[in-house]
Amino acid sequence: MPGTRVHTLRSRNRRQTRNALLFISPWILGFLIFTLWPILYSGYLSLTDYDVLNDPNFVGLANYRELTQDPRVLLSLRNTLYYAALSVPLHVGIALLLALLLMRARRATGFFRTVFYLPNMTPPVAVGILLLLLFNGHNGLVNAVLGFFGIPGPDWTTDSTWIKPGLVLMSLWTLGGSTIILLAALNNVPRDLYDAALVDGASAWRRFRTVTVPMISGTLFFLVIVNTIAAMQSFTEAYTAYFGAGNTTYSNDAALFYVIYLFRQAFEYLNMGFASAMAWLLFAIILAITAIQYVVGRKLVFYEGEDGG
Repeated sequence: MPGTRVHTLRSRNRRQTRNALLFISPWILGFLIFTLWPILYSGYLSLTDYDVLNDPNFVGLANYRELTQDPRVLLSLRNTLYYAALSVPLHVGIALLLALLLMRARRATGFFRTVFYLPNMTPPVAVGILLLLLFNGHNGLVNAVLGFFGIPGPDWTTDSTWIKPGLVLMSLWTLGGSTIILLAALNNVPRDLYDAALVDGASAWRRFRTVTVPMISGTLFFLVIVNTIAAMQSFTEAYTAYFGAGNTTYSNDAALFYVIYLFRQAFEYLNMGFASAMAWLLFAIILAITAIQYVVGRKLVFYEGEDGG
């Protein structure tokens, strides 16, 4: 009977849905308790004056008005945007270059994949300490190498002009993950497209520009968004190098990233309400940047199988 079959299918679907929800219930509970609730509660705290020791005192939008009046909020945001604008293109560009080189490694590809990814396993605190050792203006390894070629190295860790470029260069330590992702994307580019381009007499650069880049543009777009979000939340390396353990040896205004200032407001000055307002402002900024990237990406990104007309 058709009615009986439909009823059986509906019962089976309900049972499968119930079983699926049961299997993912630990994740759902974890998300509700440890993610969604803290997000919503921070929204409430952003409307209060709260120092952890006393009960929250509702102040409305006062914290958000204070954001516009605090010069260090603007300073930290400017530092963060500068860092993101410099680090993301370098990160993605060098990762693509390394992935292209790995394509030529053939049998040694597996070995070099491991070598490039290993730095990602380094704890961020260790990377912050390495930054001070490698970029020390007097006896650091980076300046020693530059001096070998007759190039006078700058004071990376004390000159405010070079602090952020030094942090950007140090961030390239962990581009192995992006390299592996791009290598996978390059391996998925159909070989017949390159063969057709060769038959048409296309040069290596033209093949790269008209075949490779369009076919991996979705992956590049993903990496730009992910690395932009990560750069906007940069914290550990800069904090360890310039703010950790009461560090007063180095000038740190140039390394005052937004999340560092947020952290200090919350856990050093106990201005939890103001820090929560900072967090929501950062969320709005990242959301706006991602939306702009998405709009631009829709015009530039090619997805295989989409209608070309």
